[in-house]
Amino acid sequence: MRFAVDLFHFPGLLFVVGAIVLVGGFAALLIFGSSLRARAEARFGDPKLVRELRSHDPTERRAIKGVLVVLGVALFLAAFARPQFSRGTRLIPATNLDVVIVLDYSKSMYARDIAPSRIARAKAEVSRLISLLPGARFGAVAFAGEPMEFPMTSDGATIAQFFRQLEPNNMPIGGTATARALNSAKAIFERDPKSKDHVRVVVLITDGEDLEGDPVSVAKTIGARIDVVQIGARTAEVIPEVGEDGKVTGIRRDETGAPLTTALSSEGEKQLAELATITGGNIVRSEGGETGIDRIAEGLSKMMREELAERPEVVYAEEYMWPLAIGILLLVVEAMFAEVPVRKRAKKKAGA
Repeated sequence: MRFAVDLFHFPGLLFVVGAIVLVGGFAALLIFGSSLRARAEARFGDPKLVRELRSHDPTERRAIKGVLVVLGVALFLAAFARPQFSRGTRLIPATNLDVVIVLDYSKSMYARDIAPSRIARAKAEVSRLISLLPGARFGAVAFAGEPMEFPMTSDGATIAQFFRQLEPNNMPIGGTATARALNSAKAIFERDPKSKDHVRVVVLITDGEDLEGDPVSVAKTIGARIDVVQIGARTAEVIPEVGEDGKVTGIRRDETGAPLTTALSSEGEKQLAELATITGGNIVRSEGGETGIDRIAEGLSKMMREELAERPEVVYAEEYMWPLAIGILLLVVEAMFAEVPVRKRAKKKAGA
């Protein structure tokens, strides 16, 4: 049988050192007391004559009593340290992963620096992300100026369909309200009673910065890790005009007729990076015609396999009662163990 002993699980090294010092100091005091008695006898007279005057030499019995006291105190301290012995193993169930996908549906996501467009590619790769995480639960937030949300569900296909059926043209208010979207993700977690016991992750996919709210402040209270996918760069990209049928009809223009372009500022990049950093998340940037969503998906899949999967755990049982009982027994024996043997006391009474 294999025993994995976690002898000082509760107090740690400081308690061990303190216990050694306490027991060692107590033993040193007993030895010092015995030495003082020996010196006092030496001052009283010749040791041989003094021994002749005594009916019994208690030195040996005093040493035994001292040892019993020291061992008893040591066992009391060992009991207080909560010794634990392995009682076998048990399987720890896999921890559920809850993912809220927050996808930007601003019209700048129609840009075609990523084929066939930022939004079309993002929706396809979100569907792949969902398929790579079997067993996870998903919630959804689609946002532009205002968020639209879908509650937490174990049916990932429903979440993928929720994103597929939406287009930036469907959003009632334009813009990029990231702070409101993150607040919606936070609300999805809070409304779900199971979510508080699960690992929670927000995957934010956006090509712009929030110029209205404060997403960093929301991130500090969201209670989840935020992985950020930054689509687009500082290079200006023309925004196409897309009709209701999904076909490009031209280029979006402002009131003066100038083409509308999208580009992420340095402040926007800093804001997105801070969202990931303060929550312990990751940030990936689109490059080489890729969005970067696949890298987030691979990271989450690896976490489910290695960190959240079912695993064996050693089960420990506390056995403090054994050193405590033995310590009490030793102190009881010490109290009953007299310095003068019973037969010596009986002879003394008879002689009197």
